[in-house]
Amino acid sequence: MPLSPPRNMKDYEATRRDFRWERPEHFNFAADVIDRHAAERPEALALLWSDEAGQARRFTWEDLRRRSLHAARFLTEQGLRRGDRTFIMMPRVPEWWFLVLGCIRAGIVFMPGTPMLTPKDIRYRLEVADAQAVIADVSCLERFDGVVGTGRVRTWLSVGEGAPSPWTRYVPGAADALADFEPTRADAPMLIYFTSGTTGMPKMVLHTQASYGLGHVITGRYWLDLTPEDRHLTLSDTGWAKCAWGKLFGPWSQGACNVVYDFRGRFEPAKLLKVLETQRVSTFCAPPTAWRALVLQDVKAFDLSALRHTVSAGEPLNPEVIDSWKAATGLHIREGYGQTETVMVVGMFPPVAPRVGSMGKPSPGFTVGVIDDQGQEVADGQEGDIAVRVLPERPVGLFQGYLGDDVANAACRRGDWYVTGDRAVRDADGYFWFVGRADDVIKTSGYRVGPFEVESALLEHDAVAESAVIGVPDAKLGQRVKAFVVLAPGHTASPALAQALQEHVKRTTAPYKYPRDIEFVTELPKTVSGKIRRAELRASRT
Repeated sequence: MPLSPPRNMKDYEATRRDFRWERPEHFNFAADVIDRHAAERPEALALLWSDEAGQARRFTWEDLRRRSLHAARFLTEQGLRRGDRTFIMMPRVPEWWFLVLGCIRAGIVFMPGTPMLTPKDIRYRLEVADAQAVIADVSCLERFDGVVGTGRVRTWLSVGEGAPSPWTRYVPGAADALADFEPTRADAPMLIYFTSGTTGMPKMVLHTQASYGLGHVITGRYWLDLTPEDRHLTLSDTGWAKCAWGKLFGPWSQGACNVVYDFRGRFEPAKLLKVLETQRVSTFCAPPTAWRALVLQDVKAFDLSALRHTVSAGEPLNPEVIDSWKAATGLHIREGYGQTETVMVVGMFPPVAPRVGSMGKPSPGFTVGVIDDQGQEVADGQEGDIAVRVLPERPVGLFQGYLGDDVANAACRRGDWYVTGDRAVRDADGYFWFVGRADDVIKTSGYRVGPFEVESALLEHDAVAESAVIGVPDAKLGQRVKAFVVLAPGHTASPALAQALQEHVKRTTAPYKYPRDIEFVTELPKTVSGKIRRAELRASRT
């Protein structure tokens, strides 16, 4: 089989020295991983789901095999074929996993979207991706108002009862027969994510069957430190790449049980701690925003004795949060770094002596450097761009490129390197220390927000003549979105107008993108060519 048995990292340097990427000609995560676990451990627990209401569902590896096979057959019976692009928007319900595995098994390219997207966001994604199908939970159908019937989408599938025409209901089931789908090539398209940028609308990030299906062995085996005996919970909704990292490919590549907590409303840290306790979670990953809320609870009041390993990713974590969690549990929160475009490329792996505030060291299988504008590595202690070497050998866990965006593809290459767009310093011991983004993408509450998207939403309001959006430091959110607004003639600045603009953005785009701060200004700093100087706004106005 393409995936060897799990081997946890005991010696960091030895693991990096001996690691070799597996590069099979054909690979399919559903057929080669899920079916293998089903054959070897059919009754072992693979998915443990619960929700805020106390409902619970349990699925074995054999359940996953049969239900994903049923999903794959259902999708092909609806006319979907290998390579078709399917947008999928669902909350954390088990059917999301069955359908995603069904897509993978059948070679259908799936495109996840968070249920927080607005009709405008959805329409853009369907049109730019030339989507052939949509799968949505009935709880998300209002997000498709005015969207159904547009573009080239020919298949509209709903999960749950009550969807009107042209939606066709997906009825979950289980197939008993062996899979009858042809093998997929390892380099075949599998997944497209949309990632925010600063100079345009979200870009399409393409991953192949191998880049995530095989690449996340790094994430699951070495950073999450998983074994078949573990129960792992990653806090993420289904629309984000972190879900693929920690709720799909990472844990299941290692045969670990995927623990899912489905909450729809406000995040309540005490309830999550109770889930960790009752489900006997052994490894846990959360974004910094959640960690900051968790340490404010009486953590010692919960029985977390099953927990042995905790990690964080998405943005740098405050040292005081790491110290508070360790004081309450004895566990260090080990940080890691990667992107929607990659798997885990730098991490504080278990054998690596932790240094609070550091991203960690490069992952096995990756050569990671800090480079200058000429593509040369800078001296230790100097700031530069974080980059991954792609020549002479390209790592498996790297995306294939930005679809339909030659400018973005050219911008992320510098000589032999893929340039991440983030900046760091590497010390003499090989630890990486995050400095900040080279561009202006805002990371708030674990989400990436592109200024262009928020600025575009503001400009749709009659009162706005110009706008510029930046991220400003926030102790709770990491960064909060701040907008500078130049008003159109006839409008006067006021708290009421600021609130109206905030509500407008919430309606126009996803609610998490709205500017929490709005400052009315008479003009915006610009370059000679007319581009807004966001760096100047950050330096002088925050």
